[in-house]
Amino acid sequence: MNREELKEKYGKKRVPHQWRGTDLLSTLVTTFFGSGMSPKAPGTMGSLAATIVAYPLAILAVQSGFWPLFFIAAIVVFFAAIPFVKKAMKDTGTEDPGWIVIDEVCGIFMTFAFVEPGRIISAPWILIIGFALFRFFDILKPLGIHRFEKFPGAWGVMADDLLGGIYAGILLGVPLYFI
Repeated sequence: MNREELKEKYGKKRVPHQWRGTDLLSTLVTTFFGSGMSPKAPGTMGSLAATIVAYPLAILAVQSGFWPLFFIAAIVVFFAAIPFVKKAMKDTGTEDPGWIVIDEVCGIFMTFAFVEPGRIISAPWILIIGFALFRFFDILKPLGIHRFEKFPGAWGVMADDLLGGIYAGILLGVPLYFI
């Protein structure tokens, strides 16, 4: 995104507590249990909450022997969130508000889908690097990610973060594979 597009998207004055315009279930899902309600950097807070959840998910994946857990979680979150995001945006009359952070959760889970869960447990610093890489792609939207944002409605809200998670996951997972 160029500077003008960033200013237009993020320079808007936000209406406080906009999320109150929708029902409780949609609010809980779209704000990832309240992490998107942060008045400052809600996307970062949602990403941080998802990164914290990623550690127990890695433990679950190792204990169950189900290695693709992060990939499945990202896909389930992606498709399950679409109706909630659509409803929340319709109820509040908004288009991709900052407090909707379930898309960041999807992106974080996709980022860690490229890393063997056992490595996350043995080297928790991987969570920090994955978080930072995902935020880089989520904020700057390079390599065509911004085009996915233009998909209609909730699909655009979710798709750009899924692609950002794929890019971050590749940058995280490929070097770890060779180490």
